[in-house]
Amino acid sequence: MQATTVTAAAPLAQVQIRLGERSYPIAIGPALLDNPATWAALPRAATALVVTNATVAPLYAQRLQAALAGRYGAIHTVVLPDGEEFKTWATLNLIFDALLQHASDRKTVLFALGGGVVGDMTGFAAASYMRGVPFVQVPTTLLAQVDSSVGGKTAINHPLGKNMIGAFYQPQLVVCDLDTLQTLPARELSAGLAEIIKYGPIADMAFFGWIEANLPALLAREPAKLAHAVKRSCEIKARVVAQDERDVGLRAMLNFGHTFGHAIEAGLGYGAWLHGEGVGCGMVMAATLSQRLGLVDEAFVQRLTALIRSAGLPVQGPKLASTDNAGRYLELMRVDKKAEAGEIKFVVIDAPGSAALRSAPDALVRAVVDACCA
Repeated sequence: MQATTVTAAAPLAQVQIRLGERSYPIAIGPALLDNPATWAALPRAATALVVTNATVAPLYAQRLQAALAGRYGAIHTVVLPDGEEFKTWATLNLIFDALLQHASDRKTVLFALGGGVVGDMTGFAAASYMRGVPFVQVPTTLLAQVDSSVGGKTAINHPLGKNMIGAFYQPQLVVCDLDTLQTLPARELSAGLAEIIKYGPIADMAFFGWIEANLPALLAREPAKLAHAVKRSCEIKARVVAQDERDVGLRAMLNFGHTFGHAIEAGLGYGAWLHGEGVGCGMVMAATLSQRLGLVDEAFVQRLTALIRSAGLPVQGPKLASTDNAGRYLELMRVDKKAEAGEIKFVVIDAPGSAALRSAPDALVRAVVDACCA
């Protein structure tokens, strides 16, 4: 798709992540990328490194470099291959290679220009290089704007589990330029909607109702509707992260649908399904588990499933094994950051708008997987 330039002024909105000395703003609005004022509060340095991928670079890399030109003596770019299957040590080393080849010092600022994979890897590189250099999130996908760019989780995948190697490391700034969503493929837009839908069942059923009413407008990329969806999602996540930065309690609720979803991604091979597709289907499975635990009724499960389907997301899980499919799901879910001593912990809905973390008997999980898989 062609990138479009839209002239506009200040951010539509700003959401603050409140973490004491590590606090930072999320700027949300149109035409932020090209505006030098967007970057005015960032620390100055001799060099900056823009990390992007082969899809995003032709659209936005030169524009970001131009906007940053007055702040940094040299601006370098590293272009990574695009896709979840490249969220690996080998790809991460491309960032370190660039930093070392350019003799980057501890004041070098990294800019993550792309989706969740670019953001996660750039953040991990920033946390690790010289034991920590500043970085900025510039998410260009809906999923990254409403979820992965916010909160400081950085990681790469391991063949046995998603996001198993990483660090908590907060950015200096998150810039959500809504114009970048106009070049997003339809499948990626739907994947981002999964993370937006997630916030309703776990925290805000009024927002869930708003998504139901405005889904056609969101799918049509109406700027005002996208702006509200991004802002409200970031507000909910900001509140949770401020209370539980390191994912020891409340923040786990943000992983609704992710235990099943991560199993799907790992089981199929990273990149076969987008992360948001795994989360969408995973929410149906987690809601079904919640119902079978007696926490929500069938009507709630059907309502959630209908919205996920209408957003263009899968609602039936794939077969991950020809003989013992449910067993394969269980095996993969035991390699999960929420698991304790081999016991899988699921984010369940204990009432619409409220989530809890709990275990479930393997037999019940097997029944859910069997019921939800094609």
